[in-house]
Amino acid sequence: MKIIWSKESLRQLIEVENYVSKDNPERSAKFINKLIDCAEKVTDYPFKGRIVPEFSSDEIREVFEKTYRIVYGISEDQIEILTVFEG
Repeated sequence: MKIIWSKESLRQLIEVENYVSKDNPERSAKFINKLIDCAEKVTDYPFKGRIVPEFSSDEIREVFEKTYRIVYGISEDQIEILTVFEG
């Protein structure tokens, strides 16, 4: 199963990196890599993530990295990262 990042999720990753880099540029790159790694792990067990309460759909799920939510949609042959935000 492959992962696709939506334009919105990529834009949000950039925003997170910019925000964290204000305090610590080195830490921001490491944290973005952690977010990406966390998202990519869902390919192993797509339905392991929590159903997003706001949507109540079995195909829309989320995983967490610290306080950040990574929301993704599951289809037959791919996972799309829909959004990344602090929650």
